Amino acid sequence: MTEKEYNHCVTMYADNVYRFILKNLRHEEDARDIVQGAFEKMWVTRHTVDNSKCKSFLFTVAYNQMIDHIRKNKRVILQESFSDNTKISNHQQHDSKKVLNEALNRLNETQKSLVMLKDYEGYSYEDIGKITGLSESQVKVYLHRARLQLREYIVKPENII
Repeated sequence: MTEKEYNHCVTMYADNVYRFILKNLRHEEDARDIVQGAFEKMWVTRHTVDNSKCKSFLFTVAYNQMIDHIRKNKRVILQESFSDNTKISNHQQHDSKKVLNEALNRLNETQKSLVMLKDYEGYSYEDIGKITGLSESQVKVYLHRARLQLREYIVKPENII
């Protein structure tokens, strides 16, 4: 990969990689650091990176750095518990984007990453498998289960869009 090809790759994919990492981490500074680290690694290894595969290389490096970051900095996630006898007295208009984000945030990190790579970034099952280190069949199964969880959350009466 030449310097010109590297710069083109940065221009083409920086926003996509950042959006993917930010959506998973929900922390802007950490997402910027991870994306910068991914581009730095690509720069250092640019002589061995095939220009036609720079997008998958970037997503793979960024994904792996994100997983490492999550493992290092386990954050406490407070989950709200709802009782069955809670009555909804004031039905408010639900913002579909908000409901979808809440549903995504309820998925585990692997499921959320798979949904983001497939449905937001448009990767094939094979490419997602290469990025995440899963087999193609594992990707399909995990993605199916994630979509079932998303559907289950979205169709609850209090979340109906």
